[in-house]
Amino acid sequence: MSRITQLRRYMKHLEERYSELVERADNYKHIDECKSDRSAFKAMKVLEKLNRLRYLDREYI
Repeated sequence: MSRITQLRRYMKHLEERYSELVERADNYKHIDECKSDRSAFKAMKVLEKLNRLRYLDREYI
């Protein structure tokens, strides 16, 4: 498997993880603010990784 294929699979995984965390943060918004903030923080970290990978993908293709 080529590196670009691995990169794209990892990007897909991160996109799914990001959307899951954002949805979880939104669901917990009115129930438990601490859980909502924690999920939102994790989502920001995943988005940061995703943006770095998007930059690399744009640079090599």
